[in-house]
Amino acid sequence: MNRIIPRQQSLIAPEILNPFVHKLHLGYLDMIKIGVMSVTVAPLRLFMVGLCLVLAWPLAALCVLGRTPEEAKQPLSGWRKCFDRPLMTLGRVMMFFWGFQNVKVRGTPSESQEASVLVVAPHSSIFDPLVLFYCSCVPSAISKAENSKLPIVSALLAFTQPVLVQREDPNSRQNTIAEIQRRAKECGKWPQIIIFPEGTCTNRSCLISYKLGAFHPGVPVQPVCLRYPNKLDTVTWTWEGPGALAVLWLTLCQFNTSLEIEFLPVYRPSAEEIADPKLFAHNVREVMARALDVPVTDHTFDDCRLMEKARLLNLPMETGLVEFQKLHKKLGVSLDQMQTMLEKFSSIAMGTNNGQVSLHKFSKYLQLPESSALRDVFALYDRDGSGTIDFREYVIGLSLVSTPANTDSTISLAFQLFDSSHRGYISRDDLCLILHNAFNMTQVDVDNLFEEIDADKDGKITFEEFQSFANDRPEYAPLFVAFQTHQSENISSKPSVTVTKTNGTTLPTKNDQEHVKSE
Repeated sequence: MNRIIPRQQSLIAPEILNPFVHKLHLGYLDMIKIGVMSVTVAPLRLFMVGLCLVLAWPLAALCVLGRTPEEAKQPLSGWRKCFDRPLMTLGRVMMFFWGFQNVKVRGTPSESQEASVLVVAPHSSIFDPLVLFYCSCVPSAISKAENSKLPIVSALLAFTQPVLVQREDPNSRQNTIAEIQRRAKECGKWPQIIIFPEGTCTNRSCLISYKLGAFHPGVPVQPVCLRYPNKLDTVTWTWEGPGALAVLWLTLCQFNTSLEIEFLPVYRPSAEEIADPKLFAHNVREVMARALDVPVTDHTFDDCRLMEKARLLNLPMETGLVEFQKLHKKLGVSLDQMQTMLEKFSSIAMGTNNGQVSLHKFSKYLQLPESSALRDVFALYDRDGSGTIDFREYVIGLSLVSTPANTDSTISLAFQLFDSSHRGYISRDDLCLILHNAFNMTQVDVDNLFEEIDADKDGKITFEEFQSFANDRPEYAPLFVAFQTHQSENISSKPSVTVTKTNGTTLPTKNDQEHVKSE
């Protein structure tokens, strides 16, 4: 069983362990400052922010007043464009009152005829959309169609001339791409479209995988980098950390919040990048990562879904953080399959505080003693040699070790080895004899395992029951292979035996052993 599974570089754990967590550490002076600001400056600031919104709403409503549905499909023109600059100014004033008195802009914002799309990253805060007040004109957003019906918000949203997405429409993705391409061809008549390609908020420690929506149209984009160089980071809003209201209020209670916006040169895709949106997105991300001096990882929004699933299963949220996109690409594991694996992993890791499975937990789950054979199997899962298995290692172990070994031939031959009496089923004595000799299992442990496999409780394990259990617990497969290898000499000396399943079909016999060994 002393096999060595080579560690593929593509499956090594990411440099950034968790980009979706933010721990805010408040000192005594910070808490005193927040307390004082909460009853003095913050209420006044909040009033002024509200006043800016009250002033902005009628301007936006007047700008789009009387537009027909057909006119809404065309860019704003004539007197309606005169409202752009006043609304941008009001937006900057609102930022000032919220505490963003130190906003530095580097680089030059492009015009829409140069770049139809603004790609903004890292996306880490509720305040990130404020970047639109520093563009050459107020850019359009991609928004859910339902938002266009909300009071007050609808007028402000309509002013930005958004690309509306119908979630119930199966063609919404293609329609969005077509709309971006249509606007890009109209030579700067439309405002730019602002997109946060990461699709979710992180803690700015890295750039996670980009979604391809900004890159499918194959048009020039301008990368925009955001930084919040503050000693106390109150702006970060991600999956594990301060909530939205806490972020808003804590930022309101700071003397000053710094923001840096860097407009990088327009990125014009090559013919190869136009044909391959993944390559386009990858190359733009590399450019932005170099400018930000941060690493890139293969985390996606699906990792956030797995984190939420882990929370519901009473596991630490970071348990679900596995770089889903990388594992999906390399191992072919779907999100649904990984969520099922997470449910099974939670049953193994039940009762642990860190979401890690020790050898003791692993043996308890398999109902086997901590034998040398089990230690060998555990080592195949424990990729970093830490002495514990995390969920990422469990997924890789199932995909590379257990599932490939859990073939029909392996299961059939294992059944024959346990069926020492050659009766077509495994008795309690058969199971006890093999497991006691191979793994030194006690009678109590064997009885518990037998009861779990014997689904119909008739006192014998049929091939169908054995196969169903093996498929449900692929972790046993390497042990089957190890046991078969250990018993190969004894098996080869036994006469050929035909085992008949309950449905009348015949199982592989001794002649199949060479085939099993070759797998």
